[in-house]
Formats: sequence, C-alpha cells, structure tokens
Amino acid sequence: MTTVLPTATAGVPATADEELRLRRELAAVYRLVAHFRMTDLIFTHISLRLPGPEHHFLINPYGLLFEEITASNLVKIDLSGDPVEPTPYPVNPAGFVIHSAIHAARQDARCVLHTHTKAGCAVAAQQDGLLPLNQMSMEFHNRVGYHDYEGVALNLDEQRRLIADIGTHPALILRNHGLLTVGESAAQAFLRMYYLEKACEIQVTAQAGGGPLVVPSEEVCEYTARQLSGEETGDFEDDGAYDLAWAAMLRLLDRIAPDYKD
Repeated sequence: MTTVLPTATAGVPATADEELRLRRELAAVYRLVAHFRMTDLIFTHISLRLPGPEHHFLINPYGLLFEEITASNLVKIDLSGDPVEPTPYPVNPAGFVIHSAIHAARQDARCVLHTHTKAGCAVAAQQDGLLPLNQMSMEFHNRVGYHDYEGVALNLDEQRRLIADIGTHPALILRNHGLLTVGESAAQAFLRMYYLEKACEIQVTAQAGGGPLVVPSEEVCEYTARQLSGEETGDFEDDGAYDLAWAAMLRLLDRIAPDYKD
C-alpha cells in the first residue's frame, strides 16, 4: 500500500529527462511541506539521491523558503554535501550530516525528509514516543526508530548511531529534535511524513483532552501496521491508494503553485 513511483535504478546514471522528472518530484515535495505547514523557516532538508554510482543528491539551496523551491534551483551535491555543479546558491553541509548517513547506509532511502514541526517535536520529547492511538499512527507501530539527542547534528561521529537507530525502519523520531522519514521516492517519503505528522498531531490533541486514552491491543496494532504496509491482505486490497494520493497532491500543486516545475 505504501509503494509510490520508485526512482530509477541507483546504479544507472540518470538521463536528462529522468533528472528533470526527479527534480520536479522533489520540488513538489518541498512545496507540499510548505503548504501543509511543516517547515522551519529555511532550515531542515529534503534530499533525493540521483541514479548513478556517484552518490549525487538534490537538496534545497540554503536560504530559500520551501515555497521558493523549484526544479531548477535545487542544488546537486555529493555525499559530503559539497556542490558538484556551479550554482549561485549556498548549501549547508552541516545540515546534511543526518541525511548523508542514512543515504549511505540504506539503498532504499533514496529520499530523506526531516522536519521540526510543533507536534513532531512534542512527541519527540515524550518518553513513550509515538503511541498507537489512531489508525494513522498504527502505520508506524513497531516500524519507527528512536535516536537520542546529542546536540546539533554537526558531528560525523553521530552518524553511526543514527544508522543503528533507524535500522530498516521507514521513519525515525529524533528525540528532543523532530521527525524523519525515508522513501524509495520523494513521493513516498512525503506521504509517510504527512501521516507521521498527523499521527503526532492526533496524539498531542488526545493527550490535551486530559481523559484516559484508549490503546488497542498489541495484536490489533501489529495487524493494522501489516495491513497499512501491504504485508497483510484481507478480503479487499487497495494497492493503488498512495499512487492516487500522490496524483491528487500534484493536481493540488498545479492549481496553487505550478511554478514548482520551473
């Protein structure tokens, strides 16, 4: 259920047309993150690995708001966070410490999306982390890692612990910091983040009510997670749900911010 338009094979260099398609997809995700109010001014990143053996990535120009990102102004960088092509824009190599670690360790993590939202940071500050209080949060039940806060992520030594903590999970909660999702495409990483963010919003709202919380059994939570991840099928299947949702997001952008493609 969570498979969305994977990028091309990592070992095959991207053609010009393929790179343009990926640039537009990543720019679309930046605009959607802005539209759904998941930004932190010019900070945080969404990175996308380009096909090919060079380990080249697309990332935002440092200093631009996410609502200003377009396909053409995305910066191409290497695994160290340095530009590999001339660009009029600065980049923030320090901000790529988290992203580069996960990209290097996980072939399936073609896109890494990191946020500092109010609800995400609130759940990241809670000892018990994300609770299975709603169907949206159950997508991540037993499928989210936790990484303890070590200060601003400027030290390369932290990378090995980040990699160990995310493991094979599609999401990571950075304690006292924020949220992170990965995907085989920018679209998949975005849709995972959209629902992880919603799950955090629901949790904080439910806790604010002050009443006892209803938590389904472990059996039900795990079964639901398997359903939502496509690991479990029942009487009906909905394999195309995320592709339909992504197509709807692109139609939204075509109406409100068509210049993302430029």
